Amino acid sequence: MDGVLERGPVKRVIDALQSNNMGKVHVLEDSARTAQDAATALNIEVGQIASSLIFRLPEGAPILIITSGRHRVDTDLVARTLGVPHLNRADANYVKELSGFSVGGVSPLGWITTINHVYIDEALNDYDAIWAAAGHPHAVFPTTFAELKKVTSAIPMIVGE
Repeated sequence: MDGVLERGPVKRVIDALQSNNMGKVHVLEDSARTAQDAATALNIEVGQIASSLIFRLPEGAPILIITSGRHRVDTDLVARTLGVPHLNRADANYVKELSGFSVGGVSPLGWITTINHVYIDEALNDYDAIWAAAGHPHAVFPTTFAELKKVTSAIPMIVGE
């Protein structure tokens, strides 16, 4: 995949990784648009994929949930945990406007705006290494639960089963 590392969204992730002394972006031959696609391309368990999903709180504030690919976010569970009546799904335009990433390549790092509500799935702590999107469906980077929690200021939470 020529040119992936030169794309603006991927460059932002590379800059964020460098400024936090983290790993490097890897370009995959196959698309990593879904957690299963990424796991297959990396030859790892799907649970090791850290997917960045954006929702909206009832009052409209954005919320980022970094979840393990081994399950879906249980929005009712998360809403109860946060003490709100429900979570709203964010559409692709909102995701792009807020993060600067297109759906399928949303990274937990390198956002064009600041997000104040970030949560990380405790299930990701079951793995020594996890992988996250790096701004493009063919770009990913390795990290750990502790490292990702620290650099994103995420609050650990059970988000699904």
